[in-house]
Amino acid sequence: MPAEPKQARIVFMGTGDFALPSFRRLLDEGYRIVLLVTQPERPQGRKQERIPPRIKQEAVGRGVPVYQPENVNAAEALGRLRAAEPDLIVLAAYGQILSPQVLAVPRLGSLNIHASLLPHYRGAAPVNWAIYHGETETGVTIITMVPAVDAGDIILQRKVPIGPDETAGELLERLAQLAAEMIPEAVNRFVRGEVDPVPQPPGKFRRAPKLRKEHGRVDWGRTAEQIVNHVRAMNPWPGAFTYWHRPGKRPLRLIIWKASMGPAAAGDEPPGTIVSTAPQLCVRTGNGGTVALVELQPEGRKRLRADEFVRGYRPERGDRLAGVP
Repeated sequence: MPAEPKQARIVFMGTGDFALPSFRRLLDEGYRIVLLVTQPERPQGRKQERIPPRIKQEAVGRGVPVYQPENVNAAEALGRLRAAEPDLIVLAAYGQILSPQVLAVPRLGSLNIHASLLPHYRGAAPVNWAIYHGETETGVTIITMVPAVDAGDIILQRKVPIGPDETAGELLERLAQLAAEMIPEAVNRFVRGEVDPVPQPPGKFRRAPKLRKEHGRVDWGRTAEQIVNHVRAMNPWPGAFTYWHRPGKRPLRLIIWKASMGPAAAGDEPPGTIVSTAPQLCVRTGNGGTVALVELQPEGRKRLRADEFVRGYRPERGDRLAGVP
């Protein structure tokens, strides 16, 4: 058993950019990371290139061995983890669920860095769903790991406000830095046995499932506030999208990258109707309000400010936007 936290043998598991600051912070402060476990490279983009995750590049540059199993719970992977003889696993945005057999490998146990205020928003996309549901605060929770998803005891938790215009990408970057500030304290207390774990209350959680492309579809029947939150939640991926139904032309798919609450507008047009194009491009919503489209991207084209879109594509008052082509 290690006498000091920095003598503990740590296997770090992480793939997404959320994990990188914590990985880097532990290395910078002299903690003993004996292995990085990260997902294999997947084909990306139009060219289907296999680009290594940034955390792998960091590990290679700093001499940390890297292991990329297709299935971390397979017998071969289990053997590789046992050979590393870890005292502790630290996991952040890894992308696979660990089996009880994997969780039994480290001598002291496993810690998970999660970007929400557990027990709320258990799952793969906690930041996105917190914004989608209009939450005004979130945070980072470090928990012990158990076979159930994000259900372990709370070791350390810190709260932060969510900015009114903050996108999921921006908030995730901020939470990644907060996690990096927290992880040395959590490791120190855990290794020394100085933690007072707080069990999560049963049945009090909210799910945050993995995002799919279809989650970006805008429902203009929702309120203006809900739609603005939706746009923020889907940025940078998958992007909130809708279809512009143009008279005499095929519907054009639009990704909405930025939107704001629009002004009140007279009339009783159905939701999804463009009610003005200047000085703002405004769309009627389900509660009789409007959403102003600030930045959008026609399919296959570059992102445009609303005024650029209006000049180039000439939408008209009364045109319809809908979630389906």
